[in-house]
Amino acid sequence: MEELRKKPLFNPYGDTGISERRMIGGNTTNLNDFNNLKYKWTSGWYRQAMNNFWIPEEINLGQDLKDYHRLSEAERRAYDRILSFLVFLDSLQTANLPNVGEYITANEVNLCLHIQTFQECVHSQAYSYMLDTICSPEERDSILFQWKDDEHLLRRNNFIGSCYNEFLEHRDRLHLMKVMIANYILEGIYFYSGFMFFYNLSRNGKMPGSAQEIRYINRDENTHLWLFRNMILELKKEEPDLFGEKEIGIYREMLEEGVRQEIAWGCYAIGDDVPGLNRSMLTSYIRYLGNLRWTSLGFEPLFPGAEEEPEDMAWVSQYSNANMVKTDFFEARSTAYAKSTAIVDDL
Repeated sequence: MEELRKKPLFNPYGDTGISERRMIGGNTTNLNDFNNLKYKWTSGWYRQAMNNFWIPEEINLGQDLKDYHRLSEAERRAYDRILSFLVFLDSLQTANLPNVGEYITANEVNLCLHIQTFQECVHSQAYSYMLDTICSPEERDSILFQWKDDEHLLRRNNFIGSCYNEFLEHRDRLHLMKVMIANYILEGIYFYSGFMFFYNLSRNGKMPGSAQEIRYINRDENTHLWLFRNMILELKKEEPDLFGEKEIGIYREMLEEGVRQEIAWGCYAIGDDVPGLNRSMLTSYIRYLGNLRWTSLGFEPLFPGAEEEPEDMAWVSQYSNANMVKTDFFEARSTAYAKSTAIVDDL
Protein backbone atom coordinates (compact mmCIF):
# COMPACT_ATOMS: atom_id res chain seq x y z
CA MET A 1 0.00 0.00 0.00
CA GLU A 2 1.01 3.59 -0.56
CA GLU A 3 2.77 5.14 2.43
CA LEU A 4 0.68 7.47 4.54
CA ARG A 5 1.65 11.12 4.71
CA LYS A 6 1.89 12.79 8.09
CA LYS A 7 -0.58 15.61 8.46
CA PRO A 8 1.07 19.05 8.45
CA LEU A 9 1.26 20.96 11.71
CA PHE A 10 -0.44 23.94 10.08
CA ASN A 11 -2.31 23.73 6.81
CA PRO A 12 -3.93 26.99 5.69
CA TYR A 13 -5.34 25.19 2.64
CA GLY A 14 -7.09 22.50 4.68
CA ASP A 15 -10.78 21.69 4.37
CA THR A 16 -13.03 23.50 6.82
CA GLY A 17 -16.28 21.73 5.96
CA ILE A 18 -17.44 18.94 8.24
CA SER A 19 -18.50 16.78 5.31
CA GLU A 20 -14.89 16.65 4.01
CA ARG A 21 -13.46 15.52 7.35
CA ARG A 22 -12.08 11.96 7.46
CA MET A 23 -10.57 9.68 10.09
CA ILE A 24 -7.41 9.24 7.99
CA GLY A 25 -6.26 10.78 4.72
CA GLY A 26 -8.20 14.01 5.20
CA ASN A 27 -6.99 17.52 4.41
CA THR A 28 -7.08 18.88 7.94
CA THR A 29 -6.31 22.41 9.16
CA ASN A 30 -5.50 20.97 12.62
CA LEU A 31 -7.79 23.58 14.17
CA ASN A 32 -9.42 22.36 17.37
CA ASP A 33 -13.12 23.20 17.19
CA PHE A 34 -15.38 21.87 19.95
CA ASN A 35 -18.56 23.02 18.23
CA ASN A 36 -18.39 21.64 14.70
CA LEU A 37 -17.92 17.89 15.01
CA LYS A 38 -18.29 15.24 12.37
CA TYR A 39 -17.81 12.41 14.86
CA LYS A 40 -20.33 13.57 17.43
CA TRP A 41 -19.64 10.67 19.82
CA THR A 42 -16.32 12.35 20.66
CA SER A 43 -18.14 15.08 22.62
CA GLY A 44 -19.52 12.66 25.21
CA TRP A 45 -16.25 10.73 25.30
CA TYR A 46 -14.24 13.89 25.92
CA ARG A 47 -16.41 15.00 28.82
CA GLN A 48 -16.43 11.53 30.35
CA ALA A 49 -12.65 11.32 30.17
CA MET A 50 -12.26 14.76 31.75
CA ASN A 51 -14.64 13.78 34.56
CA ASN A 52 -12.55 10.67 35.20
CA PHE A 53 -9.62 12.77 36.46
CA TRP A 54 -7.98 11.24 39.53
CA ILE A 55 -4.74 11.42 41.51
CA PRO A 56 -3.04 8.12 42.44
CA GLU A 57 -1.50 9.46 45.67
CA GLU A 58 -4.92 10.28 47.13
CA ILE A 59 -5.59 6.57 47.59
CA ASN A 60 -4.33 5.26 50.92
CA LEU A 61 -1.96 2.29 50.56
CA GLY A 62 -1.16 1.96 54.25
CA GLN A 63 -2.92 -1.41 54.56
CA ASP A 64 -1.23 -2.64 51.37
CA LEU A 65 2.20 -2.01 52.89
CA LYS A 66 1.26 -4.41 55.70
CA ASP A 67 -0.53 -6.91 53.45
CA TYR A 68 2.19 -7.18 50.81
CA HIS A 69 4.64 -8.85 53.18
CA ARG A 70 1.91 -11.22 54.39
CA LEU A 71 0.93 -12.47 50.94
CA SER A 72 1.57 -16.11 50.17
CA GLU A 73 4.55 -16.85 47.95
CA ALA A 74 2.21 -17.50 44.98
CA GLU A 75 0.26 -14.27 45.55
CA ARG A 76 3.36 -12.14 45.90
CA ARG A 77 5.00 -13.70 42.85
CA ALA A 78 1.84 -13.04 40.82
CA TYR A 79 1.59 -9.47 42.17
CA ASP A 80 5.15 -8.71 41.07
CA ARG A 81 4.84 -10.34 37.64
CA ILE A 82 1.52 -8.73 36.82
CA LEU A 83 2.53 -5.27 38.00
CA SER A 84 5.69 -5.49 35.87
CA PHE A 85 3.58 -6.33 32.82
CA LEU A 86 1.07 -3.55 33.49
CA VAL A 87 3.90 -1.02 33.80
CA PHE A 88 5.14 -2.12 30.37
CA LEU A 89 1.69 -1.89 28.77
CA ASP A 90 0.93 1.65 29.89
CA SER A 91 4.47 2.82 29.14
CA LEU A 92 4.13 1.45 25.60
CA GLN A 93 0.76 3.14 25.16
CA THR A 94 2.16 6.49 26.26
CA ALA A 95 4.93 6.22 23.67
CA ASN A 96 2.83 4.87 20.79
CA LEU A 97 -0.38 6.93 20.83
CA PRO A 98 1.34 10.01 19.33
CA ASN A 99 2.46 7.79 16.42
CA VAL A 100 -1.18 6.98 15.69
CA GLY A 101 -2.26 10.59 16.12
CA GLU A 102 0.15 11.78 13.43
CA TYR A 103 -2.15 10.22 10.83
CA ILE A 104 -5.60 10.86 12.33
CA THR A 105 -7.01 13.80 10.39
CA ALA A 106 -10.14 14.42 12.50
CA ASN A 107 -9.23 17.03 15.10
CA GLU A 108 -11.96 15.95 17.54
CA VAL A 109 -10.59 12.39 17.58
CA ASN A 110 -7.06 13.65 18.15
CA LEU A 111 -8.26 15.60 21.19
CA CYS A 112 -9.45 12.30 22.63
CA LEU A 113 -6.15 10.59 21.83
CA HIS A 114 -4.26 13.31 23.67
CA ILE A 115 -6.38 12.80 26.77
CA GLN A 116 -5.81 9.07 26.55
CA THR A 117 -2.05 9.66 26.39
CA PHE A 118 -2.25 11.81 29.53
CA GLN A 119 -4.24 9.13 31.32
CA GLU A 120 -1.67 6.47 30.42
CA CYS A 121 0.91 8.70 32.14
CA VAL A 122 -1.30 8.80 35.24
CA HIS A 123 -1.48 5.00 35.19
CA SER A 124 2.31 4.78 35.14
CA GLN A 125 2.35 7.22 38.05
CA ALA A 126 -0.07 4.95 39.93
CA TYR A 127 2.11 1.88 39.43
CA SER A 128 5.16 3.81 40.61
CA TYR A 129 3.26 4.95 43.71
CA MET A 130 2.21 1.38 44.45
CA LEU A 131 5.79 0.13 44.12
CA ASP A 132 7.31 2.99 46.09
CA THR A 133 4.86 2.33 48.92
CA ILE A 134 5.23 -1.42 49.34
CA CYS A 135 8.80 -2.10 48.14
CA SER A 136 12.37 -1.11 48.81
CA PRO A 137 14.10 0.70 45.92
CA GLU A 138 15.93 -2.52 45.07
CA GLU A 139 12.71 -4.56 45.00
CA ARG A 140 11.01 -1.86 42.93
CA ASP A 141 13.70 -1.92 40.25
CA SER A 142 13.64 -5.73 40.21
CA ILE A 143 9.88 -5.66 39.49
CA LEU A 144 10.11 -2.87 36.90
CA PHE A 145 12.74 -4.73 34.89
CA GLN A 146 11.59 -8.27 35.60
CA TRP A 147 11.50 -8.97 31.85
CA LYS A 148 15.30 -8.95 31.91
CA ASP A 149 15.24 -12.24 33.85
CA ASP A 150 11.77 -13.65 33.05
CA GLU A 151 11.81 -15.20 29.56
CA HIS A 152 8.02 -15.53 29.40
CA LEU A 153 7.53 -11.86 30.20
CA LEU A 154 10.24 -10.85 27.74
CA ARG A 155 8.58 -12.86 24.94
CA ARG A 156 5.25 -11.24 25.80
CA ASN A 157 6.67 -7.74 25.76
CA ASN A 158 8.58 -8.41 22.53
CA PHE A 159 5.45 -9.64 20.75
CA ILE A 160 3.39 -6.59 21.69
CA GLY A 161 6.25 -4.17 21.06
CA SER A 162 6.85 -5.72 17.64
CA CYS A 163 3.23 -5.07 16.63
CA TYR A 164 3.78 -1.38 17.30
CA ASN A 165 7.31 -1.21 15.86
CA GLU A 166 6.02 -2.71 12.60
CA PHE A 167 3.99 0.44 11.98
CA LEU A 168 7.10 2.60 12.43
CA GLU A 169 8.74 0.62 9.63
CA HIS A 170 5.68 0.40 7.32
CA ARG A 171 3.54 3.52 7.60
CA ASP A 172 0.76 2.58 5.23
CA ARG A 173 -3.00 2.30 5.75
CA LEU A 174 -3.02 -1.43 6.45
CA HIS A 175 -0.28 -1.20 9.07
CA LEU A 176 -2.05 1.75 10.69
CA MET A 177 -5.18 -0.36 10.84
CA LYS A 178 -3.20 -3.24 12.35
CA VAL A 179 -1.69 -1.00 15.03
CA MET A 180 -5.19 0.24 15.88
CA ILE A 181 -6.43 -3.34 16.19
CA ALA A 182 -3.36 -4.10 18.35
CA ASN A 183 -4.29 -1.14 20.54
CA TYR A 184 -7.87 -2.38 20.79
CA ILE A 185 -6.62 -5.84 21.83
CA LEU A 186 -4.24 -4.35 24.38
CA GLU A 187 -6.94 -2.22 25.99
CA GLY A 188 -9.60 -4.93 25.81
CA ILE A 189 -7.70 -8.17 26.50
CA TYR A 190 -4.16 -7.74 27.81
CA PHE A 191 -4.95 -5.88 31.02
CA TYR A 192 -7.59 -8.26 32.28
CA SER A 193 -5.60 -11.09 33.87
CA GLY A 194 -3.95 -8.37 35.91
CA PHE A 195 -7.14 -6.56 36.79
CA MET A 196 -8.91 -9.72 37.93
CA PHE A 197 -5.93 -10.71 40.07
CA PHE A 198 -6.03 -7.45 42.04
CA TYR A 199 -9.81 -7.65 42.43
CA ASN A 200 -9.46 -11.22 43.66
CA LEU A 201 -6.97 -10.11 46.32
CA SER A 202 -9.40 -7.42 47.45
CA ARG A 203 -12.37 -9.79 47.73
CA ASN A 204 -10.12 -11.96 49.91
CA GLY A 205 -9.46 -8.98 52.19
CA LYS A 206 -5.98 -8.17 50.88
CA MET A 207 -4.35 -5.14 49.21
CA PRO A 208 -7.48 -2.91 49.14
CA GLY A 209 -5.60 0.20 48.03
CA SER A 210 -4.01 -1.59 45.08
CA ALA A 211 -7.46 -2.78 43.99
CA GLN A 212 -8.80 0.77 44.18
CA GLU A 213 -5.92 2.08 42.06
CA ILE A 214 -6.73 -0.63 39.52
CA ARG A 215 -10.43 0.31 39.56
CA TYR A 216 -9.61 3.82 38.42
CA ILE A 217 -7.19 2.52 35.79
CA ASN A 218 -9.84 0.03 34.64
CA ARG A 219 -12.39 2.83 34.32
CA ASP A 220 -10.00 4.80 32.11
CA GLU A 221 -9.19 1.73 30.02
CA ASN A 222 -12.90 1.18 29.37
CA THR A 223 -13.08 4.63 27.78
CA HIS A 224 -9.90 3.95 25.77
CA LEU A 225 -11.39 0.70 24.52
CA TRP A 226 -14.59 2.50 23.55
CA LEU A 227 -12.57 5.20 21.73
CA PHE A 228 -10.64 2.74 19.57
CA ARG A 229 -13.73 0.63 18.91
CA ASN A 230 -15.45 3.72 17.50
CA MET A 231 -12.40 4.73 15.46
CA ILE A 232 -12.26 1.24 13.92
CA LEU A 233 -16.00 1.28 13.16
CA GLU A 234 -15.68 4.66 11.45
CA LEU A 235 -12.87 3.26 9.31
CA LYS A 236 -15.07 0.31 8.36
CA LYS A 237 -17.41 2.84 6.77
CA GLU A 238 -14.81 5.20 5.28
CA GLU A 239 -12.13 2.72 4.17
CA PRO A 240 -14.02 -0.44 3.13
CA ASP A 241 -10.98 -1.84 1.32
CA LEU A 242 -9.31 -2.20 4.72
CA PHE A 243 -12.06 -4.65 5.66
CA GLY A 244 -11.96 -7.14 2.82
CA GLU A 245 -11.95 -10.85 3.55
CA LYS A 246 -8.16 -11.02 3.64
CA GLU A 247 -7.80 -8.00 5.93
CA ILE A 248 -10.49 -9.20 8.34
CA GLY A 249 -8.65 -12.52 8.50
CA ILE A 250 -5.49 -10.67 9.57
CA TYR A 251 -7.34 -8.80 12.34
CA ARG A 252 -9.08 -12.00 13.49
CA GLU A 253 -5.76 -13.83 13.76
CA MET A 254 -4.36 -10.92 15.78
CA LEU A 255 -7.21 -11.11 18.27
CA GLU A 256 -7.07 -14.90 18.48
CA GLU A 257 -3.33 -14.70 19.16
CA GLY A 258 -3.96 -12.00 21.75
CA VAL A 259 -6.40 -14.27 23.56
CA ARG A 260 -3.97 -17.20 23.40
CA GLN A 261 -1.16 -15.11 24.82
CA GLU A 262 -3.27 -13.63 27.59
CA ILE A 263 -4.46 -17.08 28.65
CA ALA A 264 -0.90 -18.41 28.63
CA TRP A 265 0.27 -15.40 30.61
CA GLY A 266 -2.52 -15.66 33.18
CA CYS A 267 -1.84 -19.37 33.66
CA TYR A 268 1.86 -18.63 34.11
CA ALA A 269 1.55 -15.56 36.35
CA ILE A 270 -1.37 -16.78 38.49
CA GLY A 271 -1.78 -20.51 37.89
CA ASP A 272 -3.73 -22.63 40.36
CA ASP A 273 -2.02 -21.57 43.60
CA VAL A 274 -3.76 -18.22 44.21
CA PRO A 275 -6.93 -18.68 46.34
CA GLY A 276 -10.04 -17.70 44.36
CA LEU A 277 -8.56 -18.10 40.88
CA ASN A 278 -7.39 -20.97 38.69
CA ARG A 279 -6.39 -21.69 35.10
CA SER A 280 -9.87 -22.80 34.09
CA MET A 281 -11.49 -19.59 35.35
CA LEU A 282 -8.87 -17.47 33.61
CA THR A 283 -9.26 -19.34 30.33
CA SER A 284 -13.04 -19.14 30.17
CA TYR A 285 -13.11 -15.46 31.11
CA ILE A 286 -10.49 -14.36 28.58
CA ARG A 287 -12.21 -16.32 25.79
CA TYR A 288 -15.43 -14.55 26.76
CA LEU A 289 -13.60 -11.21 26.49
CA GLY A 290 -12.27 -12.22 23.09
CA ASN A 291 -15.80 -12.85 21.86
CA LEU A 292 -17.01 -9.59 23.38
CA ARG A 293 -14.30 -7.55 21.67
CA TRP A 294 -14.72 -9.22 18.26
CA THR A 295 -18.53 -9.06 18.19
CA SER A 296 -18.35 -5.39 19.20
CA LEU A 297 -16.68 -4.76 15.84
CA GLY A 298 -19.64 -6.37 14.06
CA PHE A 299 -18.31 -9.90 13.59
CA GLU A 300 -19.41 -13.36 14.75
CA PRO A 301 -18.06 -14.91 17.99
CA LEU A 302 -14.66 -16.61 17.75
CA PHE A 303 -14.86 -19.02 20.68
CA PRO A 304 -17.93 -21.31 20.76
CA GLY A 305 -19.38 -21.76 24.21
CA ALA A 306 -17.84 -18.52 25.54
CA GLU A 307 -20.52 -16.08 24.44
CA GLU A 308 -21.76 -15.34 27.97
CA GLU A 309 -19.87 -14.08 31.00
CA PRO A 310 -18.88 -17.10 33.16
CA GLU A 311 -20.99 -17.19 36.31
CA ASP A 312 -17.97 -17.80 38.51
CA MET A 313 -16.35 -14.59 37.19
CA ALA A 314 -19.26 -12.18 37.62
CA TRP A 315 -17.45 -10.58 40.56
CA VAL A 316 -14.85 -9.09 38.18
CA SER A 317 -17.27 -6.57 36.69
CA GLN A 318 -18.63 -5.80 40.16
CA TYR A 319 -15.17 -5.03 41.50
CA SER A 320 -14.27 -2.92 38.47
CA ASN A 321 -16.78 -0.26 39.58
CA ALA A 322 -14.53 2.63 40.62
CA ASN A 323 -17.21 4.01 42.96
CA MET A 324 -17.74 0.73 44.79
CA VAL A 325 -15.34 1.17 47.71
CA LYS A 326 -14.73 4.29 49.77
CA THR A 327 -12.72 3.12 52.76
CA ASP A 328 -11.45 6.50 53.92
CA PHE A 329 -11.48 10.23 53.23
CA PHE A 330 -8.75 10.10 50.61
CA GLU A 331 -10.46 7.44 48.49
CA ALA A 332 -13.85 9.13 48.85
CA ARG A 333 -12.33 12.38 47.68
CA SER A 334 -10.77 10.71 44.67
CA THR A 335 -14.05 9.02 43.77
CA ALA A 336 -15.80 12.37 43.88
CA TYR A 337 -13.93 13.51 40.78
CA ALA A 338 -16.18 11.29 38.64
CA LYS A 339 -19.17 13.55 38.02
CA SER A 340 -20.86 11.41 35.38
CA THR A 341 -21.61 7.76 34.81
CA ALA A 342 -18.55 5.79 33.75
CA ILE A 343 -18.62 3.99 30.43
CA VAL A 344 -19.43 0.38 31.21
CA ASP A 345 -17.23 -2.38 29.78
CA ASP A 346 -19.85 -3.85 27.49
CA LEU A 347 -17.65 -3.83 24.38
